[in-house]
Amino acid sequence: MLRTRFAVLAAVCCGLTGLVAPLAASAAPHHNKGLTIAAAPNPILAGEGVLIYGQLKDSSPGGQTILLYHRVNPRERFTLIGRTTTDSQGNYEFTREEGIVMTNRSWFVRGPSGTHSRTVHERVAALVTLNSNRTSAVTRQRIVFRGHVTPDHRFQRVLLQQQDAAGGNGWHTVATTYTGRGSQYALAHAWRRPGTYTLRAYFPGDRRNVAGQSDDVTVTIQQRENPSFTLTTSAPVITYGSSAKLSGVLDKAGTSTPESSTEVTLYAKAYGGRFVAVGTTPTGNDGSYAFTVTPAHNTIYQVRTTLAPHRHTALLFEGVQDVVTANASDTTSTVGGSVTVSGAVSPDKTGHLIYLQRLGDDGSWHEVARSVVGSGSTYSLTYTFGQPGTVQLRVRIYGGPVNVGAASPPVTVTVSGTSPVSSLPPAS
Repeated sequence: MLRTRFAVLAAVCCGLTGLVAPLAASAAPHHNKGLTIAAAPNPILAGEGVLIYGQLKDSSPGGQTILLYHRVNPRERFTLIGRTTTDSQGNYEFTREEGIVMTNRSWFVRGPSGTHSRTVHERVAALVTLNSNRTSAVTRQRIVFRGHVTPDHRFQRVLLQQQDAAGGNGWHTVATTYTGRGSQYALAHAWRRPGTYTLRAYFPGDRRNVAGQSDDVTVTIQQRENPSFTLTTSAPVITYGSSAKLSGVLDKAGTSTPESSTEVTLYAKAYGGRFVAVGTTPTGNDGSYAFTVTPAHNTIYQVRTTLAPHRHTALLFEGVQDVVTANASDTTSTVGGSVTVSGAVSPDKTGHLIYLQRLGDDGSWHEVARSVVGSGSTYSLTYTFGQPGTVQLRVRIYGGPVNVGAASPPVTVTVSGTSPVSSLPPAS
């Protein structure tokens, strides 16, 4: 405690006699004293660039030196990491390039005559990846999931979560594991019921990084077939507005001989509903039958013999994938500048969560903004750029019991130059 008091007193004394330039400081200012600060974007993904800016409130603000300090969690002391000069209006800017800011940290700046800013806490989300060894399986068949957490978080917990709410906000944990050396992880899971399942890997966060989550992986699970009364689909997942052909073969009870000229009925059950008959047809000479379906939502189908003796197929899941459009307000921007991505989702997803994602250096998509789909099933999402270069963005809506999720085609934005402080949101 005594050492901390001496450090603070020394810094104040130096500020009164001119410009301060200590290498480290242990105190974090809570309020600004003639010097504002802001950081954009905040929060960020691990490795994203950051623009730090503000203004010196002084009678002679131009040409003054500003010092930038940071403290990286879990360290206790602040370190001087940069200096710049104000313009004629007292504005200043610092850029932290891509690949530098990997963990949570705090910023503040000092200026002449004891001026200093408040402290800004930059929240940095860990990057999490998720891959599976298969995207389709039958009930009780294990699927193996693997991934990585960046930066290194070895021997820490990772959750495999499933989304099962109509609004896209019902994530619950189905399996857990721990990262090993190299921050890699692996785990397996199996499902007992047919359906499409939307999964993500979730890192809960710690002192070094706030929580991070992977892009989703969708797996389709089918019930094991009844060999004497089969039912298959031409495509287990179709896009909204498309059709699928359901077909199978009926054999005579207790044999492998096809049963011809027998009427069969197709039953369908959508989310929250009950099975209802949607079509009838006779089997052919080879015992075969077929139906064409165009569901708007995920649907479970079953075919039954219309008359006694009653027999039925296994349950068959047919997934219907959303369609997402996306348009960027501009294809160019600056560091500190923003672009708005807007579009629509089909079928209607009013009230559903929707996400803006950025393609990371790890080759995976990561969330950078989120919103709720508005009336007319439209959305609007805004992203602020922290570094120059080419940035790819896309919009993702996660699947659930109603529909299979989807992503929009990516949009590319070229970022160059730095926005003047006067065009940015006011710093405080």
